Amino acid sequence: MTNALAAAIAIWGVIPSAIGEGWICSRVIDGMSRNPEMYTKLRTTMILACALVETTAIYSLLISLLILFVG
Repeated sequence: MTNALAAAIAIWGVIPSAIGEGWICSRVIDGMSRNPEMYTKLRTTMILACALVETTAIYSLLISLLILFVG
């Protein structure tokens, strides 16, 4: 029972990651619409930033699964 609760709490780390990724994408789209010449530079930076933010969600999922099945 406590393992399931701990896993549920650990998976809450996905929520800020999803919010951050949406915020990054919305700001990049805003920047692309304001300055179309910066499209390639903004796209590259967005992909890198989204990958870094996504690792937080993957770590939260990994910790949750470890708590659930190992702990």
